[in-house]
Amino acid sequence: MRISFFYFSVCYTLACATGLQAQATSDSVAIESQLNSISVKAGRSSVSKFRINHTELIGQDQLVRAACCNLGESFTTNPSVDVSVGDPATGARQIKLLGLSGTYVQMLTEHLPNLRGASLPYSLGYVPGPWMQSIQVSKGAASVKNGYESVTGQINVEFLKPQGTDGVRANAYLDSELRQEVNVDGSVHLNDRLSTSLLLHVENRQNEHDGDGDGFMDMPRLRQYNLMHRWAYVSPRFISQFSARALRDERTSGMSHDHAYNSMPHYSTHVETNRYEGQWKNAIITNPEHNASVALMLTGSWHKADNRFGNTLYGVLHKTGYAQLMYEHDFSPYHNLSIGASLNHDHYRESGFRTISLYRRSQETTPGVYVQYTYKLGERLSVMPGMRWDHSSLYGGFFTPRLHVKYQPFDELTLRASTGKGYRSPHALAENAQLLASGRSLSLTPDIKQEEAWNHGLSVHLNVPLAGRTLELNGEYYYTHFLNQMVINVDGASGPHTLRFENLEGRSRSHTVQVDATYPFFDGFTTTAAFRYNDARTTYDGVLRLRPLTSRYKGLLTLSYKTPTELWQFDVTGHLNGKGKLYTWEDYPTYFQLQAQVTREFRRFSLYVGGENLTNYRMTEPVVSAGNPWLPAFDATQVWGPTNGAMAYIGLRFKLEKI
Repeated sequence: MRISFFYFSVCYTLACATGLQAQATSDSVAIESQLNSISVKAGRSSVSKFRINHTELIGQDQLVRAACCNLGESFTTNPSVDVSVGDPATGARQIKLLGLSGTYVQMLTEHLPNLRGASLPYSLGYVPGPWMQSIQVSKGAASVKNGYESVTGQINVEFLKPQGTDGVRANAYLDSELRQEVNVDGSVHLNDRLSTSLLLHVENRQNEHDGDGDGFMDMPRLRQYNLMHRWAYVSPRFISQFSARALRDERTSGMSHDHAYNSMPHYSTHVETNRYEGQWKNAIITNPEHNASVALMLTGSWHKADNRFGNTLYGVLHKTGYAQLMYEHDFSPYHNLSIGASLNHDHYRESGFRTISLYRRSQETTPGVYVQYTYKLGERLSVMPGMRWDHSSLYGGFFTPRLHVKYQPFDELTLRASTGKGYRSPHALAENAQLLASGRSLSLTPDIKQEEAWNHGLSVHLNVPLAGRTLELNGEYYYTHFLNQMVINVDGASGPHTLRFENLEGRSRSHTVQVDATYPFFDGFTTTAAFRYNDARTTYDGVLRLRPLTSRYKGLLTLSYKTPTELWQFDVTGHLNGKGKLYTWEDYPTYFQLQAQVTREFRRFSLYVGGENLTNYRMTEPVVSAGNPWLPAFDATQVWGPTNGAMAYIGLRFKLEKI
């Protein structure tokens, strides 16, 4: 068989979702070889019992409970991660964790830093849902192995592995907004050690949608092509994995053509992105008895985005490279040591014109070293201190201390505590290009400081025997406070209409409290209820205020039932989204959303139908001054709720495994 003709798609085992600590922080390819034969099903997002840090695991069974077209739509049934509704001009979705924006969450793909910098505005749409094997959401201070950038947590995505089942998979999707998606993925085992896979994603929606009749489209037209090619070589002592990926993404919005503006030029937005990335991971197992291994991991990306919002032009080219060398050794069942070194390089080239002309280049090279020690007294007590030192060519040297403690006094109760620092190099426009879809003038402070913050967290997990079943209770509290921060100060409608990027002058902090409970009432039926309260405040113009477009609280209720024959599955999810503040410091209201899906399994395929926003709730004015987008008051970025009403969808999943 010629390699250019690959069989499509496979489902690799959910081994990494078991939560073994050896794989939790480094995705050690050495450990991975020992787990190839293990299959784990996670019926819901759950807190890992094994990991020292607080980590929620989202397996494939959880991902298919909703349409899950991309990463941004994968947290529907997760109470911890908020995903904002895409704005009408770009469709960009942003996540929030612990009451703060997704810029403070370190995004990882297979435990290597990715989707950062210029890719942040639209990155959630760059990871197709059918490509994902699992997602791990780590809250608070993370392991020092993966770098210094985590402030509120990490989100790690595991893709389908080529060394999984040999076969073909496909997924087709269509919704009532005429969004079409096709995903095809698969692998072929060339021999006992070498395997390869190809993953393809095509997405298209070209109709103009203006449900409120204000003359401005409620969602952009979009087209995306996404391709990934993977190789894996697995032997008893050496493991190597390589992947290459290419993406093209186009988004067009603006004034709808069927709305007449006789004396006004047409206002349109267009975002065109081309992205290429590669990843290569190698490990040599030096001592299997002590899980000793040496690993070299390399990743790089080339990202070019051209943005046009009316007469505003902004283009950015971001090239990045990352290398990590690490050594791990279990000296005994009680003691583990991990040491390593990393090198990160970022190169930005920005150009554009608005109220100011812009052309600049910037480079940052950051070498670093780390050491992390883990003490484990069986399953009862685990202590993991870590420290890393990095030196930025822009900001100089800095230390990142972190500490995790897990204590399990008895089998039903798990207590966790964490504390640590995080740093981030901000890039005002590259990371917030979607904010240019407004009439505001720009103000950029020339000497933006490196962001620096502390995060402290406590959590308790309790399993309560109840009526012959187990009630899972979880409670947590996290506090984040900034020493330095880039503040995005947006003047309201009554102000001078300016978008300002400036250094923090005053305090900035966030308190987050969350409780949730999961209980299987009877065989096949499970429900999860959760409530979270956020108090996130930042100093704006000398006043400590609530962060705009951040809901104060959130309630979640999920109901899932699978018939005894596992041929039918029914899922319902309700979201209560609390009120928050607009840029004018006025409140926006609380609203409730409902979604549901029914899945029917057949021998070779499954059929699913569902609906989102079934309450048909939507904003009355998603675009401010939509009637005249050339005015300074125009704003398509102040989105706090759904911009379109109820939506229905249908999809088909197909799987053909080699026997």
